[in-house]
Amino acid sequence: MVATGYEITNIFEARHARGGVGVGDFDNAAWRHARAAQIARYWSGDDAPLERRAQARALWDDEALTVRFDCRQAEPLVVSDAPKLDRKTIGLWDRDVCEIFITPEGRAVTHYFEFEAAPTREWLDLEVFLSPQGLQKYWEYDSGMTVAARAGERDLTLAMRLPWKSLTRTPRAGERWRCNLFRCVGRDPTRGYLAWQPTHTPEPSFHVPEKFGWIVFK
Repeated sequence: MVATGYEITNIFEARHARGGVGVGDFDNAAWRHARAAQIARYWSGDDAPLERRAQARALWDDEALTVRFDCRQAEPLVVSDAPKLDRKTIGLWDRDVCEIFITPEGRAVTHYFEFEAAPTREWLDLEVFLSPQGLQKYWEYDSGMTVAARAGERDLTLAMRLPWKSLTRTPRAGERWRCNLFRCVGRDPTRGYLAWQPTHTPEPSFHVPEKFGWIVFK
């Protein structure tokens, strides 16, 4: 259940799960020990309505990071009628998705990874580099990510499992990486672009690494 109130913090805790948790193992008891990060504001910093909010939790093991999004879903899903699950879906961000941007870099972020998951189990992985010329996106990036989804009458749960071998290296307990969490929901003209750490851009934009928070590996 997504909380009605939320704590403003820039720390996202990833709890170590001995032996690992499968991407679709939504009922595993380990999730109850993972602290939730609240995705409750639009990219602008304005509060999003309760019916659009989400929570994210993270578990990690020696092989991968698993990120789970529990979302309120009070409006019809915006999804593909013919999803393709054997390849990444370019343009997935135009439909209902949850996303994480993450990098092992510290304060000066010049390189990060983007991962998206949809209710149809479609997915997108992308490597992003920052240069004086702007963002450079490596579309051929192949992370080996896996995705799971479970939809209820007024709620939605998405999860993605991200192998460490595609994220440069495995973290150590106590280490901090940079990240941000997002949710895109609904249709224009009322489409919602939610961010755990709002980017405060004039128009909706998630690619603002200086606004990233921290993921801490417990």
